[in-house]
Amino acid sequence: MSVEERAELERWSRRVTSAQALALRARIVLACAGPEVPPIVVVARDLRVAADTVRKWRRRFLAERLDGLVDEPRPGRPPTISVDQVEAVVVTTLEQLPKNATHWSRKSMAQHSGLSKSTVGRIWRQFQLRPHLADTFKLSTDPLFVEKVYDVVGLHFNPPEGAVVLSVDEKSQIQALDPSASADLRFRPGEA
Repeated sequence: MSVEERAELERWSRRVTSAQALALRARIVLACAGPEVPPIVVVARDLRVAADTVRKWRRRFLAERLDGLVDEPRPGRPPTISVDQVEAVVVTTLEQLPKNATHWSRKSMAQHSGLSKSTVGRIWRQFQLRPHLADTFKLSTDPLFVEKVYDVVGLHFNPPEGAVVLSVDEKSQIQALDPSASADLRFRPGEA
């Protein structure tokens, strides 16, 4: 082992934040290099790795020197979606609404972006986007909305004699209050 190789291996072995795999490989090679070469099982025990791991990296270093310790390209297909496509999906999801819909679905975004539904779903999961969940309260655009609110609220607070008031909502998460549970629905001190 040359002086330059030893210096580089020692530098790699001291890495604490990144490339821990490379640091371990450097420690393995450094432990195997010396005036007296220790048995592989001793190096494995000292570094708390398998003997096969020591054998592999020692062999790679002997064959390819420092280049043999660096990660090789992983097998598999290279990414086919560009960063620009991902950005376009995120920006469109956050800043635009689809035609004739209240929010984007995977299918509508896939058609709009030209990507598959599963790809859109992966992008949304990665950026924690949930376009089907509303972040704000939305008022109705019905021109008679105020009059309808007065009618409904009036029935709850001052129902006609013998009348039955039923509340029906299409959102399953919203539950009507039971008026008999508490006559006073105002906040008490300390409640918010």
